[in-house]
Amino acid sequence: MSAPLLLIPRLALVGLAAAFTTAAWAQAPSTMTAPAKAAPAAKKSSGKKPAAKPIAVESGPCRLGVIAALGDQLAVSKFGLTVFETEEDEVTLPGWGLDDLAVARVRAATAGDPTVRRVGYPKGAFEPYYHPTSRFLPDPKESLTSIVRNVTTNANCERYLVVTRFEATIPNTTLRLRGIGAYNQGLGSLIRHSHLFANVNITLIDGHSYEKIGSFSADTGARLAETMRLTEDPLNKLDNADFPEPLAAAATSTVLRERLRSLVAAKLDRDLPSYLKIE
Repeated sequence: MSAPLLLIPRLALVGLAAAFTTAAWAQAPSTMTAPAKAAPAAKKSSGKKPAAKPIAVESGPCRLGVIAALGDQLAVSKFGLTVFETEEDEVTLPGWGLDDLAVARVRAATAGDPTVRRVGYPKGAFEPYYHPTSRFLPDPKESLTSIVRNVTTNANCERYLVVTRFEATIPNTTLRLRGIGAYNQGLGSLIRHSHLFANVNITLIDGHSYEKIGSFSADTGARLAETMRLTEDPLNKLDNADFPEPLAAAATSTVLRERLRSLVAAKLDRDLPSYLKIE
């Protein structure tokens, strides 16, 4: 009968232990780490670029506006005995700066006169002049004076000196040379010869009536003398080894770049004084 009496205290002890264990779990602090605070977001860039420096604009009276329209095209031709042996190409010149060169020669000829100003124009403005819609029925809107009128609306210069290129022929032939470039002519490798050419034209236009001014006998005489020359000008002579093969290689030829820039500068320096004298 004694065994059942001992059973009660043991059950009580087990119950008390369970109660204490439950209370301990309820009161124990949590061991989970609280999430760290997010770092402050970096400031977003406003996206604004530094203010560009203002471009210097020529101001004051304009006695002479200079419009250089030589462009960046180089004509390269290889002439054989027949038209079937002729190769021609028009190459775009990367960074040759022929228009900048023309303006620089005018500035030099006018001793840096502040009343001489360069006149800019939209790209392609002179395309109708160089490539007219029709050569048989010229459109007045495609004439040089009309184009100059359009690009000088706000220039207000007394006169405009326009530098353009033109098309010419090799003396005693019907072979045409367009503007500025190089050509190779002949038969076989032994009797072929190479040349440079710069057909540069200067036109003086009145800033009010937009009519062409004067006739320049000095310029005409110089051109006539050039066509009648018996010995070739060294500036025009080109070694066959320097003629570009293929023709498209002209765009990267250092020899052509330097030689043609020198030729253009020489022709402008020769012709400009007669124009500026009347101007």
